[in-house]
Amino acid sequence: MAFAAASTPFSLSSMVPTHRRTFRHVSVPRVINASLSPDVSPLLRAAHHTVDSYVKSGMVIGLGSGEASDMVIRYLGQQLRSGSLQNVVGVPMSARSASEAAKYGIPLEYFRDDNQVIDFAFHDADAVEEGSLIAVIGRRRSSQEDDYILKQKSIVKAADEAVFMIKEEQYKASLEGSIPVLVQSLNWLAIAEEIDDLYLGDAEVWRRASVGDAGPLGGDFPIVTSDGHNILDVIFTTPIPSLANVAESLETIDGVVDHGLVIKTRCSVVIAGETEVRTVTLQTSTVEGDV
Repeated sequence: MAFAAASTPFSLSSMVPTHRRTFRHVSVPRVINASLSPDVSPLLRAAHHTVDSYVKSGMVIGLGSGEASDMVIRYLGQQLRSGSLQNVVGVPMSARSASEAAKYGIPLEYFRDDNQVIDFAFHDADAVEEGSLIAVIGRRRSSQEDDYILKQKSIVKAADEAVFMIKEEQYKASLEGSIPVLVQSLNWLAIAEEIDDLYLGDAEVWRRASVGDAGPLGGDFPIVTSDGHNILDVIFTTPIPSLANVAESLETIDGVVDHGLVIKTRCSVVIAGETEVRTVTLQTSTVEGDV
């Protein structure tokens, strides 16, 4: 792979991993429709549905980040003030969700480790694969969110149950677009070259820049997270047959710290349609664990 011209993104060449872990998700999506006032925006309907359907008094809740999550936090604060819910504690996934929770009077505790008891978590997903309900998180929304991909994923995984909120067009099979991959910054280029060997002309790899669009190498100021990681955006230009296989293959690469694919065995997706809210729940057989 050559980097002579920084203005030209490098493409991914293919490989079939020789060792695959089998993800034995038997997906039987359970669809629940919730029709709410047509005067309310789709995401606001989804936010209210999430609180009304999943949050109970006394819960510890992972507070997600994003437009829909802001609406959930706001409505959750209203429910606490009115007394409809009591003794709810939030675990924020980002500075944004912590700020919103403080604004609306939600008591907070901060995430310590994967053994922390979290009853329920919600989060905005960038996309969700139909059938498997594997979620993509961490696509660039704002530079303030870049440092929280690991925390967001850890809180979702630690929760007993999780909900991802999306719009209708974000839920489909054979997704395209980017998957963020956190890598060790000292040898990021070698890691990028190995990712390059995974796929044949199906994706481009760009190191995420802290300011603007700086080309595939990330310019003079690439993102370096507080843990010292770079973020590689693996941008798929053709439909992805299986997000589970992508997660599996990325995890075979030395130097890959984590990625923005969340495989959660107890999860639902709340889909904000123009006229209704749909909830799809993943029911699974024996699995080998969350990723």
